[in-house]
Amino acid sequence: MYVAVRRYEGVTDPAAAGRLVNEGFVPLMRQVSGFVAYYWVDAGDGVMVSTGVFQDQAGAEESISKAADFVRDNLASLLPNPPQVTAGEVLASA
Repeated sequence: MYVAVRRYEGVTDPAAAGRLVNEGFVPLMRQVSGFVAYYWVDAGDGVMVSTGVFQDQAGAEESISKAADFVRDNLASLLPNPPQVTAGEVLASA
């Protein structure tokens, strides 16, 4: 399995961002080949973190590309700063 994590700082309206992600981005993630799970987390203080879990690296990479497009097209005013992106293979899980 592979995971893609994106950390957004300076989020201007976490509730609105969460609503848009749930309504628009989550359905896109479900269409990615190898999709397993997706989480959008409000970490407080204007920080939000997304985590996507996929069966393979290709799915994780596709999710990163789709996220960049979705943020640019739908969330630019709410997520004004580029995310810190971390992706890789899962080596241990519970």
